[in-house]
Amino acid sequence: MANVTITPIPAAAERNSRDVYFAMGIITILSVLFLPIPSFMIDMGLAVSIALSVLILMVALWIPRPLDFSSFPTILLLATMLRLALNIATTRVILAHGNEGTHAAGYVIGGFSNLVMSGDFVIGLIVFMILVIVNFIVITKGSTRIAEVGARFTLDAIPGKQMSIDADLSAGIINEKEAQARRRELEEESSFFGSMDGASKFVRGDAIAGLIITAVNIVGGIAIGYGRHGMSIGEAADVFVKLSVGDGLVTQIPALIVSLAAGLLVSKGGTRGAANQAVMGQLAAYPRALYVAASLLFALAVMPGLPFFPFMALALALSLVAFVIPRRAKRRSDAQAAATQQKEEEKVQEDKNSVKSSLKTAEIELLIGKQLSTRLLASHQELAFRMGKMRKKFALDYGFVVPEVRLTDDFAIPAKAYQIKIHGTVVAEYQMRVGEVMVLLGGNQPPDMPGEEVREPAFGMRAYSVPETFAEDLKRDNYAYADNLSVLLTHLSEVIRNNLPQLLSYKDMKALIERLDPEYKKLADEICSSHISYPGLQAVLKLLLAERVSIRNLHLIIEAIAEIAPHVRRTEQIVEHVRIRMSQQICGDLTAGGVLKVLRLGNRWDLAFHQSLKRDAKGEIREFDIDPRLLEEFGQEAAKVVRKYFDAGERFVIVTAPDARPYVRMIIERFFPTLPVLSHVEIAKGVEIRVLGSFS
Repeated sequence: MANVTITPIPAAAERNSRDVYFAMGIITILSVLFLPIPSFMIDMGLAVSIALSVLILMVALWIPRPLDFSSFPTILLLATMLRLALNIATTRVILAHGNEGTHAAGYVIGGFSNLVMSGDFVIGLIVFMILVIVNFIVITKGSTRIAEVGARFTLDAIPGKQMSIDADLSAGIINEKEAQARRRELEEESSFFGSMDGASKFVRGDAIAGLIITAVNIVGGIAIGYGRHGMSIGEAADVFVKLSVGDGLVTQIPALIVSLAAGLLVSKGGTRGAANQAVMGQLAAYPRALYVAASLLFALAVMPGLPFFPFMALALALSLVAFVIPRRAKRRSDAQAAATQQKEEEKVQEDKNSVKSSLKTAEIELLIGKQLSTRLLASHQELAFRMGKMRKKFALDYGFVVPEVRLTDDFAIPAKAYQIKIHGTVVAEYQMRVGEVMVLLGGNQPPDMPGEEVREPAFGMRAYSVPETFAEDLKRDNYAYADNLSVLLTHLSEVIRNNLPQLLSYKDMKALIERLDPEYKKLADEICSSHISYPGLQAVLKLLLAERVSIRNLHLIIEAIAEIAPHVRRTEQIVEHVRIRMSQQICGDLTAGGVLKVLRLGNRWDLAFHQSLKRDAKGEIREFDIDPRLLEEFGQEAAKVVRKYFDAGERFVIVTAPDARPYVRMIIERFFPTLPVLSHVEIAKGVEIRVLGSFS
């Protein structure tokens, strides 16, 4: 047997054949307007009209949104043309063969006339008139009005929606592809509602045409039956009115169904989902309303003279729905929440196991060795709580929220050690003496207990490590001590305080500006667009934080920058001006008991720094050039004097000339990073000063 090869029909050819069939269907509808057709084909056409109208109604009920049925205006036109063509065909048959009986125009019309009229054409005429009134005055008129208003508002809103899409695209919220899809949807929406405005006139005209055609059939049929077929007026009226009204009913019922579909479609507006979900979901979303309706029905049920059963049955049904709906909604919301949480956990786990997650570094990370982690295992909850309080205190003290601390057990580091990382780099580490407490000595003698003298990790102060069993003895002898957890947290807090500039990201700075009052947000935008950039503003804030100056009064900082930014460009000069404007806050944060203790530089060093500042022709500082031997001598003398007051537990600042302050601070921070350096002009009015001494 020879092999037979089956060649598939190309998709383009299949589409072309569908186009031909569709065009042939349109031509068939048009031909019905002019050519006589037999009654069995009229029955088939009327059945197709009813089926098509029901199909349109079901699609309109279940369509999620009106735009998904964008071909509705075209379908509406075709359905209207089909009904009008069949109306003309039935009119031709009724007038030509009406004298043959009620089935002269086919069994569909005869069956409808017998079913609806119950053998009495007056009943049929009344029913037909009611259907026409309902369709024409109620459904069609309302749908037309909704379509008109919807088209008007949709077209008026297009420019605003276009601008919204462009703004989202410019802000990076959506990409170009999504923007094109939204623009296309906007165009389709405007075209759809515009077409619906015109298509609603088809429904209205169809109702009017059906009424006129039925009246013409009745009058013309009676005239033909009486004049040509020798029928009496009563006999002609009985036959032709039944046929005409049956024809009108067969035509008006599909028209009513299509009008209802059009009304459902245009009245959905912005509601998404099938019509039953939207309507029932919103009606049943308020149990109290159902209970009130049930109470009213119960009151009607017990009233004398009214039937008990229907009202009581409806009252019980509404009460049952009001009872069941909230519980079903709660189960549904719980299931959705559980599914959402599971998806989030799966996504987190997937991100954690992905290669990209290894590229992300925590801004602050605390790594704990194996033995230290086991020791602090019972205190993990307290550790998290105290770290949260520490972040809150940083926010109050410095004006921005430091990132969360990631806690990690790392078995690669020594078992009793911990490391503190900033942006993935180890900035501090310490070998903890697990199971011991640390006594802070300062200038005091160690307690008379077994232990070892150590250095406290946060500030490098003298300390004495004692086993925990002697804690009660230390308390009795009035010694201040700290356990392992307190030592770790104090060290972490000081490391964060020393790295505040690295922790203030551009995102954090923008968030701080967004929280300002509208006037200050506008001022920040003005100065950052004309005099200083946003990264420049971030640099100013970082330099302030580097010297532990709080930025909590950001509006004052922005005001100070607005004063000086038009005149200078160097960030350091802007910072010095901001410090002068914030002198009250700076001095307030550094005073102890209302007194600011200062340590002066002395005449010798004031003169030495003044001579080391090289200026240009405009008098601005060009460079700092000091003899290295003189710089070394200043460092030794400063360390000696400052250490003496540190050991005495004094809290003080160094005061120098305004032009030399940044350079003195640059040298001092190498030995004492936490020691503030102020200029004379940064000491606010009304601050009580106590001079401790000088360097020379």
